[in-house]
Amino acid sequence: MATHKSTAKKTNGGKDAIALLKADHQRMRRLLDDLEKTQESAAGKREKLLATIEQELKVHTKIEEEVFYPAFFESAQKMDDRELYFESLEEHHVVDLVLPEIKEADPRSDQFAAKAKVLKDLVEHHAEEEETEMFPRARKLMPRAQLVRLGEDLTRAKAVVRATATNGGGR
Repeated sequence: MATHKSTAKKTNGGKDAIALLKADHQRMRRLLDDLEKTQESAAGKREKLLATIEQELKVHTKIEEEVFYPAFFESAQKMDDRELYFESLEEHHVVDLVLPEIKEADPRSDQFAAKAKVLKDLVEHHAEEEETEMFPRARKLMPRAQLVRLGEDLTRAKAVVRATATNGGGR
C-alpha cells in the first residue's frame, strides 16, 4: 500500500479526486471568463480560446464519466445521490450540444457571444452543483483512501485522453 501512496504523490501530488476535479473547474471558469471578455474584433483570440475550452471540457467530462461518476454511483446510498449522477450526465450532454453550435457561429458575431455566455452559464451551474452537492456527498460516502485512488485514476485517465486527442482521437 505504501508503494501506491508514493506513486500517487509522484503523479498528482497525492491530491484526491475531488481536489483534482475542483482544479479543473477553476481552470474552466477562468477560460470561460476570458472568452466572455474578448471583443468581437478579436476573432482569432476567440477561436483559440474556444478550441482550448473544447479540449478541456472533453477531457474533463470523459474522465468524470469514466472514473468519478461510476465510483460515485456505486457508493450512492440515497435516491438523491443517484439523481445527482443522472443530472450530471445530462448536463454534460447539453454542453456537448452547445459546443458545436458555438464553433459554427462567426466569432465576430453577437450570436457567438450569446452562445459563449450560455456555455459559460451551463458549465458554471454544473460545476457549482458538483461542488456543493455531489462532492460533499462523495466525501461522506467514500473513504479518503478511495478518493486518493480515484485521484490517481483520474490523473492516468486524463493523460490517456489527452494522448488520444493529440493522436486524432477524442470523445
